[in-house]
Amino acid sequence: MKIEKYIAVFNLGLQNTFVYRWNYFLRALFGLIPLAGTVFLWRAIFRERGGGMQGYDYGSMIYYYLLTILVSNLVTPAEDEWQIAADIREGQINSFLTKPVNYLAYRTSIFLSGRLVYTAITIIPIAVIFWYFRSYVVLPGSVLTYAAALLSLAMAAFMQFFITYTLAMMAFWILEISTIVFIVYSFEYFLGGQMFPLDIMPGAVQATMKWLPFYYELFCPIAIFLERLRGAEMLQALGIQTLWLCVTWATANLMWRRGLGHYQAVGG
Repeated sequence: MKIEKYIAVFNLGLQNTFVYRWNYFLRALFGLIPLAGTVFLWRAIFRERGGGMQGYDYGSMIYYYLLTILVSNLVTPAEDEWQIAADIREGQINSFLTKPVNYLAYRTSIFLSGRLVYTAITIIPIAVIFWYFRSYVVLPGSVLTYAAALLSLAMAAFMQFFITYTLAMMAFWILEISTIVFIVYSFEYFLGGQMFPLDIMPGAVQATMKWLPFYYELFCPIAIFLERLRGAEMLQALGIQTLWLCVTWATANLMWRRGLGHYQAVGG
């Protein structure tokens, strides 16, 4: 598989995404508004409790949500599933079936270019938010922590994309995939750590969550960066995340092959 053609796709994705840069900027800017509600919510919770919660105090909880915003912008696909499903419904994938182009690699290139532009556009408002709450920011003291967190972050990005791709492949069988997408995204939001840190849950619940893919889509890289996962526990998390990365990649490829067996070329 020649990498040059996918680099060209990546560059085309950059150009296409820049056309909608203001849309990305405004969506990211207004997406930060819920942070204000989160700040007031946890302030009230910690004042009511009069102390911490599973090793979190008010400052570390706010820092956790700041990292959640940053990581979500770095790794979460934006509308990729709708674009892929539209390619299937409208017959646009016909052109890929007659060319030496791997559709998964093609869409991965588009995803990476979109994340790069989205991050570049949104980094300024995010940096302002981090500066405002700078008194709560505590950076790791170990280079190993940075390396492990970056590795986990990269795997989380590809996991999220492969899951998105797999959901989009349902368009081979059903006309409208929105219900399935929103069901899965609801589980991701609750079990992925966007609502609250997963390690404030009871031990038995945490043990179960660690074997689910949602744990590794967002929470894992943040927990490593915050050094709440260390040593053997961190290595175990990275191992399970690697396993889920392989499973989601294999599932994405399987859904494509099975989907082609049901595909009836239309449009194009």
